[in-house]
Order: sequence, then C-alpha cells, then structure tokens
Amino acid sequence: MAVNHYFQGGQGIGDTNEKKLYENLIIEGLKIYGFDVFYLPRTLVNQDLILGEDTLSKFDDSYLLEMYMETTEGFAGEQEIISKFGLEIREDTTFMVAKRRFDDAVDSYHTMITEGRPNEGDLIYFPLMKAFFEIQFVQDQEPFFQLGQLPVYKLQCTRFEYASQKIDTGIEELDALEDGVSLDQLHFQVELEEGTLDDSTTSYLLLENDSADGRKQYFINEDYNIQTQTPYADNLDLDSEAGFDTASVSDDILDFTERNPFGEVDF
Repeated sequence: MAVNHYFQGGQGIGDTNEKKLYENLIIEGLKIYGFDVFYLPRTLVNQDLILGEDTLSKFDDSYLLEMYMETTEGFAGEQEIISKFGLEIREDTTFMVAKRRFDDAVDSYHTMITEGRPNEGDLIYFPLMKAFFEIQFVQDQEPFFQLGQLPVYKLQCTRFEYASQKIDTGIEELDALEDGVSLDQLHFQVELEEGTLDDSTTSYLLLENDSADGRKQYFINEDYNIQTQTPYADNLDLDSEAGFDTASVSDDILDFTERNPFGEVDF
C-alpha cells in the first residue's frame, strides 16, 4: 500500500514546512556552535587539459561564512610523518556548512569552477588558527536524506601547502600569506608607464613605450633574491651541514658523484 499521506508529502517524511524548519534549525545550530571562516574559490589561470591541474591558480574572492569544525579534539590524518620527501605535516579536518547558506553567499557561475556545490581545490581560511585549508573532498550525502533532504555539505580538508599561488582578495589578513612567502619573481616587477599627471610638477618615470603589439613591458628589480623570501629555498643550510659547500669530500655526509655513485664514505 502507499505511504501514509498524513506523515509523508511524497518526498520522504515531513511536509515542506517541516523540512524548512529542520533546515532552519541546522543553520541556527551552525551559527551558535560554528566559527566564522572565509571561503576562497579557486580561479584557473592556465589549466593543463592533460593532467587536469593548474599550477598558476589564483584566489581573488573571499566570502564570510559560518562553519562547524567536526574534529573538535584535534586534527585527523597522519599528523607528522617522515616520507621520501622528508618531514610532512598532514593535518586534516572536516568543516560543515549549510547548503542554503552556501548557495546564497557563494554559489555562482561567476565564481565557481563547477557550479552548484563547493569545489575541491578551493580554500577555507580559519582566522582562529590563522591557517588555510584546502578542500580535498565534498561529502553531500551525510546525514543521509533525513526528512527526505540533504541540508549540509561536509568539506574534508587538509592544511594548505602554499606554492606561490596569487592571493589577492583585498583582505589584508588573507593576502599576507602571499606577501610574506611567495617565491614568484613577478611580484617584484614594475610596470613601465609614460606621461605626466595634470599637475606638471609630478610625473612618472618614463623608461620605454609599450611593445608594438600593445602588451605591457616590465623590468624586474635586480635586488630580487629568492633567499630574501626563504633561507631554505636553495637548501644552503642543509648543504653546509652536509659539508657540500667545501672543497674537501672528507666531511661530506654522502657523495653521489660519478666516482662514488653509491654514496659511500670517501676517505
């Protein structure tokens, strides 16, 4: 026999008003127990259609949302591990956000790569920890069809590993990450300008005109030095500790030259 229409409205238990009340209670709970975070959609700049990735991604928008952090007793994941690439910090967590709030505040074909849900690769900035988290997976079916609907997204995230992506949201706290540790030398470029202001006493430095095809020309500050951004960029400290910065090989920890391909101690 058919379901009891006094309890079900054709789309699971509850009618439209009851479902709306359930969703409102979830949003209220997130506003009470959640945290204010910033959601940063990823913008593709030069996508590799073969590998499906974009090493030049940028983040130029941010949206304030309330989210609940499910891992309240600490980070999940493998934490600190030693891999073949050295020490890695893998701090994972899960954020919960109401679908209606996300749709109202963020979701748009102007801002999202894939419209209709949070995207893997987007960032969440958690002001309490002053840290960025990258979305790895979006779980949109948990809890599973309570009252016949799916009211929340659960965003499985890991600590973001910055790789000189452009972050230009207009919010100083968010943009400070790029300003402080970016290794992109184009941040040191200066655009060549020409002409003067209406006030003849003030003028710009005229170096060259634009190129024939109309593209802007730049020059790079000669003081640019990757070591000024991070002293570990060229592994100089590690080379010194390993003895690789001296002429003698007797103090080297390992020697992988053609004369000693297996790295045995050379006396």
